[in-house]
Amino acid sequence: MRTVVPVSGAEPKTRLSPVLTADERREFTEAMLSDVVAALDAAGRLPDVVSTAPIACDVPVTVDERGLDALVNDRLDAADGRLAVVMADLPLLTAETVDRLFAPDTDVVLAPGLGGGTNAIVSRHERFRVDYHGVSIRDHRQRAQKVDATLTEVDSRRLAIDIDELDDLAELLVHGDGAATDWLRDAGFELVVDEGRVGVARD
Repeated sequence: MRTVVPVSGAEPKTRLSPVLTADERREFTEAMLSDVVAALDAAGRLPDVVSTAPIACDVPVTVDERGLDALVNDRLDAADGRLAVVMADLPLLTAETVDRLFAPDTDVVLAPGLGGGTNAIVSRHERFRVDYHGVSIRDHRQRAQKVDATLTEVDSRRLAIDIDELDDLAELLVHGDGAATDWLRDAGFELVVDEGRVGVARD
């Protein structure tokens, strides 16, 4: 089964623009992608990286400027529904977590994100297709039900935490130990505690 890793190579992570320049956001995105690719590789899953623009990566990158739904659904069509999708902004991912994602013997496996998104999917059903707009985890549950697919959801903090907002950087500094965490520390980010809440500041 192929494992697609979609990444936004054009203007990535714009919600981090208050603290990172455009060049820094690209470098940080590449570091997170490196962590995801390393985890998949360690789990024996060859990642198929697809980016909206050229991006630096340790494995070959296919450039595809289309939106996420069209990109993934075309690949599901070509693979008769047998495809895994893992987002590129999951730098806490480990080989053990990847194994947990692929372990359930059901037609569809979903990994919810903390904000209602879908951070990873394993599909083994010929009629299952994706829709990443809105509250996608809810929509993907409904789509699995509509095609009579058996479904499992993987409850995993490492799969749930995708890095989009400033507050997400604290999770990475607390729990991460890969290239993205190193990049943040080298860029001067550190943990701060304010009235009992953990956040980040840049030196």
